[in-house]
Amino acid sequence: MADIRQVTEDFAVAPQLQPGDMAEAAARGFKLVINNRPDHEAPDQPTSDAMEEAAKAAGLHYLHVPVSGSPVLTAVEAVHHAAKHAHGPVLAFCRSGTRSIITWSLGQLEKGDRSREDLIRIAHDAGYDLSSVLA
Repeated sequence: MADIRQVTEDFAVAPQLQPGDMAEAAARGFKLVINNRPDHEAPDQPTSDAMEEAAKAAGLHYLHVPVSGSPVLTAVEAVHHAAKHAHGPVLAFCRSGTRSIITWSLGQLEKGDRSREDLIRIAHDAGYDLSSVLA
């Protein structure tokens, strides 16, 4: 399985997952998988439909919120809402995990759930530098 980086107790990010990773994600206790990668971004990536089918077969909830470049407000709000109302830990992924943590962090900041400083610190602890993104 890909390099999962725990951001908070209930939220983690990872680089590109494969359909075969869904059973392991479920075994690790995740309840929701969020795919932040647009379909056909790379020729070798699985489609969202394939990921959703595998997630559901593993007993996971699945949400596709594609993000190209900087996340738009609707993507930020969709990820925030889904993560906040998930019935357990959430695993979000994109090509490297960066878009996923940025999208989640912007939602946390916008809704006042965490401060800019806290988000920069927890992102840093997970291996991401969001100091310029959360300006």
